[in-house]
Amino acid sequence: MTTPKTPVADVGNAGAAGTAPVHPADVNPADVHPAAADFAAAYPVRPVPAPGPVDTDPIATTPAAVEELDGLWKAVVQETRTRGNDIHLPISLAFAERLCRAYPDADAELVRVATLLHDTGWAHVDESRILSEGFTGDWRKATIRYEHEKQGCDVARRVLPGLGYSAEFIERVCAIIDGHDTRPVAHSLEDALMRDADRLWRFDQAGIALASSWFNMDPATYTDRLAAEIIPELITQAAVDMATADLNRSTALLKTAVIR
Repeated sequence: MTTPKTPVADVGNAGAAGTAPVHPADVNPADVHPAAADFAAAYPVRPVPAPGPVDTDPIATTPAAVEELDGLWKAVVQETRTRGNDIHLPISLAFAERLCRAYPDADAELVRVATLLHDTGWAHVDESRILSEGFTGDWRKATIRYEHEKQGCDVARRVLPGLGYSAEFIERVCAIIDGHDTRPVAHSLEDALMRDADRLWRFDQAGIALASSWFNMDPATYTDRLAAEIIPELITQAAVDMATADLNRSTALLKTAVIR
């Protein structure tokens, strides 16, 4: 798949899933957060071209092996046991590592930590509401989504100080976690890479198996949705290339052209 590179003047990302991407002409400048405007001005082409190497091999060949994060993983084991986070978060972190290599100007530590922690808040909301509210209808605007973002920030502020992270760094992490599902635009390159990593795991076979059940879809319908709705949301060209390669592998393996 070849994705056209489109100049974007005012906004940092696509619209909510199931809607057309936000176009600059449709955005009131008064409604644009200054950070989003700064990011869009610094990276005016979408998808953002990758200055570094882009690895499109199966993600299982390069698991995230940053041992200095082991202490953080141990601090949030409880949070990984909700909503498949013990599958979602490690795979997302592996994609985040690849994206950081493709975009070496990004603060890789910030991307890693924000990716590892971004969905930990699901462990601190009413679990009975996660599937009923968070994966139906206009799910990006569901109250439970806002709640899990706030709770994720609370987790970050609880666990990171004891691991030696500065207050300034922790607030930068929280700025990414807060709004990663519900805010329509990215505010920085690091924010964009975390958002793309959060989406990329869905294209792996493990992500398809888990996430399709959340949305009550068969694999063929779900992979159709990935192609139609999620690939257009990706902010970086590296993520588009990784997603396209993974989707081609997954649909061939799962025989979605036939089993539908």
